Amino acid sequence: MDNKEYLAGIKIYTDGACSGNPGPGGWGAVLLYNGTIKRLQGGFAYTTNGRMELMGAIMALSALKRPCGVTLYTDAAYLANAVNKKWLERWQKNGWRKTDKKPVHNADLWLQLAVLLHKHDVQFVWVKGHAENEYNNICDRMAVEAAHGEGLPEDIGYKEQQNE
Repeated sequence: MDNKEYLAGIKIYTDGACSGNPGPGGWGAVLLYNGTIKRLQGGFAYTTNGRMELMGAIMALSALKRPCGVTLYTDAAYLANAVNKKWLERWQKNGWRKTDKKPVHNADLWLQLAVLLHKHDVQFVWVKGHAENEYNNICDRMAVEAAHGEGLPEDIGYKEQQNE
């Protein structure tokens, strides 16, 4: 964190959902700090579950106004493993290509996340989805609700990815 003063002890829970995959999708996030709870959610008319899992983390981290120490809980092994197993670092070094030389899906969102991870000190923790984790379950309900919202915007990143 380059000796920057930052808030520590922030907990974030995120989840994504999609009605069909692809289909209408939503994300939910709960931020916890010092007894304060903030809920965020949003969705897109046509997207994927993986994109919504990423979007939950991106939007939650983007809501932090200054560099923070964060524990981020997700039920998306895809998200937790990409950071914890250093896949994200390798993808960046390899020009957003996987070890099999195929393009990384959702590179637009992974890039956004990488920028936020440079700003914040984030530990990713995988939690079992649809289990007895109160905040993960809240995020799941928020994501599903958002996916069923009216007038959802288009996920331009998903659309562009399909045209590549």
